[in-house]
Amino acid sequence: MASADWSNKTTIEFILLGFGNLPELQVLLFFLFLGIYIVTMVGNMLIIMLVVTDQHLHTPMYFFLGNLSCLETCYTSTILPRMLTSLLTGDRSISFRACIVQFYIFGVLVTTECFLLSAMSYDRYLAICKPLHYGVRMNSRFCVLLVAGSWINGFLAITMTTSLMSQLPFCGIGNIDHFFCDFAPMVKLSCSDTQVLITIIAAIFTLPPFTLTLTSYVCIISTILRIASATGKHKAFSTCSSHLIMVTIFYGTLIIMYLLPKTPTLKDLNKVFSLSYTILTPLANPFIYSLRNKEVKKALRKIVSKWLDFMRIQ
Repeated sequence: MASADWSNKTTIEFILLGFGNLPELQVLLFFLFLGIYIVTMVGNMLIIMLVVTDQHLHTPMYFFLGNLSCLETCYTSTILPRMLTSLLTGDRSISFRACIVQFYIFGVLVTTECFLLSAMSYDRYLAICKPLHYGVRMNSRFCVLLVAGSWINGFLAITMTTSLMSQLPFCGIGNIDHFFCDFAPMVKLSCSDTQVLITIIAAIFTLPPFTLTLTSYVCIISTILRIASATGKHKAFSTCSSHLIMVTIFYGTLIIMYLLPKTPTLKDLNKVFSLSYTILTPLANPFIYSLRNKEVKKALRKIVSKWLDFMRIQ
């Protein structure tokens, strides 16, 4: 791998093409993504508030859900404000350093989410497959360790990745056919052959948490299928259905984006799949968990009732 002096890259600029090929839709896209951003922020911050304030939600599953909402709030804010600015002003240029910073912050958050989803899968595995051991194993200390481990793994993985990427030689101004500084579109602009680097990084940092999540759900589904009564199966499945939906959407799009061969059709759909796990998944998270979860809906009704009582007093 060829090396390059960081100081020589200060003049390098990238152009985030984004949705610039749709000039007639720029205003419409601006208001669409602005609406998505507002709903995403309000929804996820509401989940965090409910988890913090309602005693009935002080359980491992909701502790993980609160951290997941925090992650999705942060990484949506890493992408959408910059994209909204580009749609509004038409300025799609971004410096090399700004691009690296955006990639680093987003990468840390998404990698942390991969490990956090694995921790949540393990939580569901214990709840369904080892219910008698759940209270002992999934204690508050262990939950904090799982979340802390997710963050540490996220920082280590992306710090190593960004360090390797900063050593790649980039050839002046380049067009990034994406709406943010993602890994694959950036390394395509390198003057060196980076396919091996992409494969190694994908294998090391994506497959382990995915494998753990997949293994947990294989055990969960096999356990549910062995339950005799239909009521018991439905009750067991309802405890993990929301998380399973999120995992399927999140990992499904990541696998399509980074691990499948890049056919012409997949290349054309890259931005669509990227929108799914970067913008639509954080948007859907509060709705999936709140609309399918009695405890969250009960806590939300309690907050709304208190707010209405306060307004009547005023």
